[in-house]
Amino acid sequence: MERDPLDHKRLIRESYRIDGIVAEECRSIFLDWALSLPQGQDTQAAIAVMLDRYGADNPDHPMTEVLRGGQQSAAQPRRRGGWKSRPRD
Repeated sequence: MERDPLDHKRLIRESYRIDGIVAEECRSIFLDWALSLPQGQDTQAAIAVMLDRYGADNPDHPMTEVLRGGQQSAAQPRRRGGWKSRPRD
């Protein structure tokens, strides 16, 4: 089987195969998956691919819920702290 560059550890794929998996476990798997994405990979785009691939057939699965949450939180602007948030004179 060919390796998927967006899920090379097959974490997302396997999470959908685990019977009785709960949201807390899916969040842990999601974090591991997100941290293992190739450097420079657009996380939003990768989440969208995973949702297209698995979410449509599994709309009530906890991983689908976690992926949607990740998509929403990645889209929200974050407050920057430190010198980057200070107004320039």
